[in-house]
Amino acid sequence: MHPDPVGWDESPEQAGTTYATESDLRRVIDTIPALAWCARPDGSMEFLNRQWHEYTGLSPAETAGWGYQAAFHPEDRENGMERCRKLFSHNAPAENEIRLRRHDGVYRWFLIRVEPLRDEAGQIVKWYGTSTDIDALKQSQERLKEEERELRRITDAIPQAIVVQDPGGSSLYANRATLDYTGLAIEDVTSPGFRERIFHPDDLQRLGQFRQLSLEKGLPFQLEQRALGKDGRYRWFLIQYNPFRDEQGLLVRWYATGTEINERKTNEDRTRNENIALREEFDHSQMFEEIVGSSQSLRKVLRAVDKVAATDSTVLILGETGTGKELIARAIHKRSLRSSRAFIPVNCAAIPSELIASELFGHEKGAFTGALDRRIGRFEASDGGTLFLDEIGDLPAEMQITLLRVLQEREFTRLGSTKPVPVDVRVLAATNRDLSSEVEAGRFRRDLYYRLNVFPVNVPPLRQRTEDIPLLAEYLLERFAKKAGKKITTIERSTIAILQSYEWPGNVRELQNVIERAVILCETPVLCVDETWFRREAPSQLGQPIAFNSVVDTSEREMIEKALLDCAGRVGGPRGAATKLGLPRQTLESKIRSLGINKFRFKRP
Repeated sequence: MHPDPVGWDESPEQAGTTYATESDLRRVIDTIPALAWCARPDGSMEFLNRQWHEYTGLSPAETAGWGYQAAFHPEDRENGMERCRKLFSHNAPAENEIRLRRHDGVYRWFLIRVEPLRDEAGQIVKWYGTSTDIDALKQSQERLKEEERELRRITDAIPQAIVVQDPGGSSLYANRATLDYTGLAIEDVTSPGFRERIFHPDDLQRLGQFRQLSLEKGLPFQLEQRALGKDGRYRWFLIQYNPFRDEQGLLVRWYATGTEINERKTNEDRTRNENIALREEFDHSQMFEEIVGSSQSLRKVLRAVDKVAATDSTVLILGETGTGKELIARAIHKRSLRSSRAFIPVNCAAIPSELIASELFGHEKGAFTGALDRRIGRFEASDGGTLFLDEIGDLPAEMQITLLRVLQEREFTRLGSTKPVPVDVRVLAATNRDLSSEVEAGRFRRDLYYRLNVFPVNVPPLRQRTEDIPLLAEYLLERFAKKAGKKITTIERSTIAILQSYEWPGNVRELQNVIERAVILCETPVLCVDETWFRREAPSQLGQPIAFNSVVDTSEREMIEKALLDCAGRVGGPRGAATKLGLPRQTLESKIRSLGINKFRFKRP
């Protein structure tokens, strides 16, 4: 600080009765209740106020020029000249800390602040400064440093990751266990980006706001996240944050303690993987498309199911989309000796090609980017039971080779592993394609086709078993009416006639759509359908049927895409789009495929 009296920048010759003299100004500074002084541009002392002399016990003669440094602590005095010159070299307000000797010989810490006085040309003509006692603060800081040094010695002896952070959450220190785990040096810990360097990006994004709010509250909290080890692998840790406060109750440090919980998290994930079959079994148990009918063509299929079910032979189920191929596969499984074990369905067309190997055979931790833990595949999950490979005709070429080897050798290898895993699985496959034509066209391996086609079962399309339509319609009516809470007891005869005259390109699945819509619109005990649902134009073209979906696919697409967006691309499960729409999962999967909807684009990172 510096006083700014009238006429201070005038020369003595210019000073008159209206301007203060230098002696007047010195008297003013002498009255300031602080250690104040005035120095020349080079830093040599011009005068110090009375409080400064009284505090140090030094006379004006002793402090003239650079003599004031006699009051400095010997350690500070050794480089005192250089420190003072550096202080005055900024040509701007500056500050420094130094120890001054009191008149009784006691040294105390002072904060030195200087500020320049300039003439009209901007040149510095004097420096004014004050010395403020900060010894209590320094002593507190020293105690804190000593406490921290002691805490560091203690934390280094603890075989648990501990990181000391400032009140804002920036890292100041990490104990030996942390450095050993991460392979980092202490300089890495204190540098910007330390957290981004060791914690998984997904966890930083997921927990960033929660951590910041918790730090601001100043109360203990904890979170679970993955930390990168020096071996390049992420492991789960429980991070517990505890605040440390000084004697005044001010938050001065955070102590973050990490406990590895990787085994626990891995076990949780393994349990989830092992329960996939149970969840999917529950989802599929809600399907409406039961095997209903008494037509000759359907009886032929069921007789084949009875014959092959008790064997362990591979079955290839053929049929158009929506004919109920998975129901036939489930019927085979329920009548087999494996009925008490898992039935695991896999839709080969619904899994991206880059993920299908992991889905079928599982992977080891670190097998590829994002493989944070070991995961069992569908083959392993269905060990002792039945694996149903739907849409087998869409299996990528490279996976056809792998599947053939597994079927022949009855063992597989997880991604990222070299150890074969033996497996006892019965494989049922299904497709709506003509696989023999696919083989001739070079799109499907001939040897795999022969390996799958041990016992073919052809499921007839609905148009070839029209006599089953009344039974199917009544069954579906009962299920949908019950779900909608409506009392609809019969189906109008004309409606049955319309249903039996239609070609049903979508088969049983399309019939389900029609009955469901009719139930929603029905306001009487008798169900009827609008024949325009099956026509392109006016009644003059009643003989030209079209697919029901061509009329309603636009609205269905909008509803399904909205549900997928809300559910982050998840189809099954209690929080999936199927539950949101009130549909069985298999029904929704079929609709997604038939409408050409890419459900994976709704997945959130």
